[in-house]
Amino acid sequence: MKKKKIQIFDTTLRDGEQVPGCKLNTKEKVKIAKQLESLGVDVIEAGFPTSSPGDYQSVQNICKSVLQTVVCALSRAVEKDIEIAGEALKYANRPRIHTGIGTSSYHIRYKFNSTPEKIIEKAICAVKYAKKFVEDVEFYAEDAGRTENEFLAKVCENVIKHGATVINVPDTTGYCLPKEYGEKIRFLKENVKGIHKVTLSTHCHNDLGLATANSLYGIMNGAKQVECTINGIGERAGNTSLEEIVMIIKQNSHLNLFTNINTKLIFSTSHLVSKCTGMKVQSNKAIVGLNAFSHSSGIHQDGIIKKRETYESINPEDVGINQSSIILTARSGRAALAYRYERLGHSLSKKFLDLVYSIFLKYADKKKEITDKELKTILKKANNNKKILHSNTSSRRINVV
Repeated sequence: MKKKKIQIFDTTLRDGEQVPGCKLNTKEKVKIAKQLESLGVDVIEAGFPTSSPGDYQSVQNICKSVLQTVVCALSRAVEKDIEIAGEALKYANRPRIHTGIGTSSYHIRYKFNSTPEKIIEKAICAVKYAKKFVEDVEFYAEDAGRTENEFLAKVCENVIKHGATVINVPDTTGYCLPKEYGEKIRFLKENVKGIHKVTLSTHCHNDLGLATANSLYGIMNGAKQVECTINGIGERAGNTSLEEIVMIIKQNSHLNLFTNINTKLIFSTSHLVSKCTGMKVQSNKAIVGLNAFSHSSGIHQDGIIKKRETYESINPEDVGINQSSIILTARSGRAALAYRYERLGHSLSKKFLDLVYSIFLKYADKKKEITDKELKTILKKANNNKKILHSNTSSRRINVV
């Protein structure tokens, strides 16, 4: 069976930048956008042009710098927003306007003080107006996760009828369970007239730690685009992590899916975004965290040394990391110690390794991690002890004689 392509829509420069404390200037945004194009993302959401003159300028500059990738600009279902987005995108080779409105009862009643009928009318008007500026119009039904499926289907059907090319189904508050979100996507696939003409897209937030799982269930039920960010950054608890969803697809061939992402650039892209945004990647973050391919338990280290796959489902080289790390701690065993010494150019006999290991444990109990410099000190101490032992043994032999 032929594999189906999943488009990767990266919103690091828009939703990702909305993290408190994160601010990117135009130069940094352009640099990241170029890296995202090299990475192979299908769509770059460059910003929200109406939000500030700086964001408008950044979107324009990205449009001039990106050659092949679709460049997308966000807007509300407001004519002025849409017009400014269209102007900001005028230099893009492949422009897309991303417009929409809240569709849940919470948004309709409390945010807009409106009615379902008026929301549909505004949605139609927004899509029709956006079509005056670009052919490619994506519609987002904000808070779709908490929107009743029947009403959501009605909204989608109307905007498709008036020219929407992509339908975004956001779980804006990270409310859905994976099965529930997947069923929502499936419901739209089976009940919306004209749905086969458009691309269904997931946009999941991580408030309950389910963003990646929800996106996965979305594409397993018919979505063909995933909206995500590098390192999973974004509002509140963040968004679906690009590196996670891409590697899940890559590692699970039975899903029969693929992306255009050059996974060997994942780690360098993660580092660039972290450096520019000032948002550090947590050490235990999947795929790109400092500890993702690090091993400190003796049992795990022994397994990794014998066969990497015993404790790693992903080859670190596939995401741009040279090799796994064997971290020496008080939990490490002789195999890991011997391995690290071999990398330093020292092959230790079993008997001598026992001596070195006994000294190593005394050091390791006092420190979190033993460095190469300390390994050299330990080896020197072990050699001195060996000489002393040898000298004592020789003396005893003389006395006996």
